[in-house]
Amino acid sequence: MKLTLIGGGGVRAPLFVGSALRRAERSGLTEICLQDINERKLELFGCISQELARRMQSPVRITMAADAERALDGARYVVTTVRPGNEDGRIKDERIALAHGVLGQETTGPGGFAMALRSIPVILKYAEILKKVSPDAWLFNFTNPAGLVTQALQNEGYHRTVGICDGANGAQEALAHWHKVQQNDVRCEVYGLNHLSFTRRATIDGKEVLQPLLDDDGFLRSTSQRMFDASLIRSQRNWINEYLYYYYYAEKAVEALKADARTRGEEVKDLNAALITRLSAMDLNADAEAALAAYYAYERRRNATYMHYALTDAPSMEEADRLVEGLAAAQTGEEGEGYAGVALNLVDALETGKPCYTGLNVRNEGAIEGLRDDDVVEVSCVVDGEGIRPLKIGAMPEAQSQIVHNVKRYERLAVRAIRERSRDLAVQALMAHPLVLSYSRAVPLVDEYLAAHAEFAGEWS
Repeated sequence: MKLTLIGGGGVRAPLFVGSALRRAERSGLTEICLQDINERKLELFGCISQELARRMQSPVRITMAADAERALDGARYVVTTVRPGNEDGRIKDERIALAHGVLGQETTGPGGFAMALRSIPVILKYAEILKKVSPDAWLFNFTNPAGLVTQALQNEGYHRTVGICDGANGAQEALAHWHKVQQNDVRCEVYGLNHLSFTRRATIDGKEVLQPLLDDDGFLRSTSQRMFDASLIRSQRNWINEYLYYYYYAEKAVEALKADARTRGEEVKDLNAALITRLSAMDLNADAEAALAAYYAYERRRNATYMHYALTDAPSMEEADRLVEGLAAAQTGEEGEGYAGVALNLVDALETGKPCYTGLNVRNEGAIEGLRDDDVVEVSCVVDGEGIRPLKIGAMPEAQSQIVHNVKRYERLAVRAIRERSRDLAVQALMAHPLVLSYSRAVPLVDEYLAAHAEFAGEWS
């Protein structure tokens, strides 16, 4: 069985490969093909991935291809994780938004729109090729903003498409760790949209386990929920997706991002450049140990400052830079699987038939009341040999329903705007977004993003 990673020259590719190799026998995996248009990065991270396979004595072939048709031909599963415009595109998104006093984060609000206008056309082209060469393949989209990209794919008729995000299963993972059980033993009720979802209930062996822990400060402090005031969580009576920080603490988030000397995009660009320079100077075959150490040090350093402004116990960018050597020494390579775990859980369930319970971005099909059947939502699903099915959630509580409906209206308009290349629809989309709202902000944001990303956006009317 062949699995293809589109964006296989990305810095996270070796982590994905390592996770897939550990599961290969279970799923029947025989080949992982890494595809990327950046051949230099594909060679670097492909070599590291091949070294991991050698160390694990895995029979799985790690192949590389710049040509998309060759990479997709014969694939049973495809994971898309690309960044059109690279880090420079992300930096433009951040800086343009912050200049107008709004959030520039790459998946939420105007920054998410700007990334979508680059990502959606690119992913649709890959999907078109996939339909031609491997029409029965499943496409698991991790390209941000995952919800918008998956909605665009579904709208164009690519129905064997699922959006994946490890953030959808934050409660499930935390509860499994707390109760010392397997993650799949925790059954959660997840509902909402990508990076805007909630978990209102969770059971282990039929017993409700989430609600009591929302009143336990020790539990909250041990999880991502520590970025929220406990009183907020208790008033909501839900586990809150960490990206809701940008909504519930909107002005604080913008102030913190403005106060940083570098945006997240600028930080990641610097880290990536340093890693690639270091790896390029090595003989990756003769210095495999040093190359892996450099790679794992990079990963730990990058993760150290993720949403650092929302976490009182996270180091600043500058503090993390000073700690980099210690982080390198501490790195073992046995980190959480992240998005790779979500994708590979689906592969395992579809191949073996053993049910997997997880939050995914899929067509609603009546799962969440009040949303359209063809709306892509983030919702609890069961996956097995029969396919992927959303579970019935019913009505959302009023407080959560209001924000979900507002952002879903933005998503519908944004996908239409990108599909039709309509400036007017794009302005309407940003006006509908809770983090923009203002016409006088939406107009310059749209115009500046279209100018900054003309290479990807093309001509708009």
